[in-house]
Amino acid sequence: MNTHEEAIYAWAKEVKNVWNQCGTQIEVRTDDQTIKPFITSLVTLLNVLENPETQQRGVDRQQIDDLAFDVYKKWLELEPMRSEAIQTEFDPVPIGGHKLPPLPYAYNALEPYIAEEIMRLHHDKHHQSYVDGLNKAEKEMEKARRKNDYDLIKHWEREAAFHGAGHYLHTIFWNIMSPRGGGEPSGELANQISKDFGTFKKMKEHFSKAAEEVEGGGWALLVWSPRSHRLEILQAEKHQNLSQQDVIPLLVLDVWEHAYYLQYKNERKPYITNWWNVVNWPEVTNRYIQARQLRWKTYK
Repeated sequence: MNTHEEAIYAWAKEVKNVWNQCGTQIEVRTDDQTIKPFITSLVTLLNVLENPETQQRGVDRQQIDDLAFDVYKKWLELEPMRSEAIQTEFDPVPIGGHKLPPLPYAYNALEPYIAEEIMRLHHDKHHQSYVDGLNKAEKEMEKARRKNDYDLIKHWEREAAFHGAGHYLHTIFWNIMSPRGGGEPSGELANQISKDFGTFKKMKEHFSKAAEEVEGGGWALLVWSPRSHRLEILQAEKHQNLSQQDVIPLLVLDVWEHAYYLQYKNERKPYITNWWNVVNWPEVTNRYIQARQLRWKTYK
């Protein structure tokens, strides 16, 4: 692709990202006759730009411009619903009102690296259980405040930590994977990785080893530390133990056995190796760019 096509492609992907984030909310605010033409136009534009022939030789510039303008017009028609939906997305979650987020792709989209059966079980059953556990803990703590009875507060605080961390980490996990994932990051995140780890290869080796060595069930995490002003790699046992506070997870890998056992049995290492093929680096980069804006005073 030439520079002009790359710019349109970046814009189209951003439109798609926004749609993925608030499309469900938009759908309840309008009708299919408005939505379907927009989706068709966007998919057509992305398919043309992602076609290998387009990337190698390019296509007629007027065709690309016409397709992009068509998407723009239809996207503009959805502006009132988009604004309302985006605002709704940032409304506070009521106490005990957390919901399971939808997968941003089909259950079989990450095959052959992660099987459909695993994704259905992992998302629909395991993640849902963390949402349910968090909601119950929040409601019980609200009840304790109302009754001024804190006899069981230690138990419910533990439940909130375990289930809440499980819910939040899984929400990140689904989004930092993609059927078009893999490769290496670019731009600002790539530069930060080189600065903090030497090379991408070194970061990948460190992260993989951290994931392999998590005892029992847990996670490996690449995080941004606002206090250190750099990236770090951490482990978490369960969802909440042995990690650090005051950091922002960017890239997370679930190494609980339910994340891979049906496909890889007890072989965690090949699961980790294959997982790198579905890492959604644009999403990780987006998280990094937002997280990097948060910087605390350093002590050194």
